[in-house]
Amino acid sequence: MKKIFIITGDYSGDIHAAKVAKAIKTQNPDVIIEGIGGENLRAQGVKLLTDQKKMGAVGISLKILFDHVILAKHTLDYIKNTYKPDLVLLIDYGAFNLNISKRLRHTGIKVYYYIPPQVWASRKWRINTIKKNIDEVLCIFPFEKEMYESYGIKTHYVGHPLVSQIPQKADRKTFFDAHGLNPEKKLVSVFPGSRVFELSQLMNVFLKTVKNLQKQHPDLQFCISQAPNLSDKVYKKYLKNADIKVIKGENQALLSVSDALILASGTVALEAALYQTPMIIAYRGPWVFYFIYLFVRCINKVSLPNIITGKDIVPEIIQGQVSVQKISYEIEKILYDAEYRENYIKQLGEVKTLLSDKNSAQETAKEIVSALNS
Repeated sequence: MKKIFIITGDYSGDIHAAKVAKAIKTQNPDVIIEGIGGENLRAQGVKLLTDQKKMGAVGISLKILFDHVILAKHTLDYIKNTYKPDLVLLIDYGAFNLNISKRLRHTGIKVYYYIPPQVWASRKWRINTIKKNIDEVLCIFPFEKEMYESYGIKTHYVGHPLVSQIPQKADRKTFFDAHGLNPEKKLVSVFPGSRVFELSQLMNVFLKTVKNLQKQHPDLQFCISQAPNLSDKVYKKYLKNADIKVIKGENQALLSVSDALILASGTVALEAALYQTPMIIAYRGPWVFYFIYLFVRCINKVSLPNIITGKDIVPEIIQGQVSVQKISYEIEKILYDAEYRENYIKQLGEVKTLLSDKNSAQETAKEIVSALNS
């Protein structure tokens, strides 16, 4: 029997890994799969060496570094000396997974990378590590294939997972009724991020923006989306004096029924684009991290809709520019400038057109099963 070991590092990676694992089992039920992941991967019958809780930490501290070093050593010992898989599938989580790939280089184990690091956006030197240590890159953006192949890296474009996985738009009336929202009022939804440090940087300015817009525009109502990986306690710290509805675990439905969105940067912007819901991106972090980002970045855009289309469709309010006034202005423009709104929505439609309609998980599984058979 052929054996695969999958390594993911966060919640979204666990979802993608579970889809791929399911597709692999469908195409070849005899394949044995183990890995590092979360409940989604476990639900597909995958035996977990460990879960990914310690991998979700963000920042620079001795404890975080120590945890990652110990986990990497434990993982490598298990892969090389105990489990001995035919193929290791790395999914996202660049720093940890690229380090693992270096240690597997001379083992004879095939190493595939699904959702590879976005070297086209920053830290382009990492492409050399990929070239040395990865047998095949399974990329999710069409422009990545040409870039990787220009460096002599075997690459297969599998399509973006969101295109086939994202649910249909929710029924607005049903959603509004379920959450006690007023169907006569426009809905602005806030997505402040899925990491604790993002909330610490963004939540207060987002809440002040909501308060400002509520005062100026009685025809508006607001919701905050709570990331499923963050506890109620984390949110209550910020919302104890705020008059705003919190909706948990319905991110995509909320994206699809909103009239405008205030987003921290991330995959959520691509989801919003696929629903053609107008948005603004507002993001900031500790200044030291921002200066490091300026040093390593390769492009000037931060949101995926803008990167994919090569246009400045989504307003990006970054670091020192983040303010109540700037965010409020852009939201008002989206909601009350009819011509601007119509053109905005039309341009968002280009995003899905540029991405293929491939089923990413099935395409990835097909490539992996083929590699195992060869």
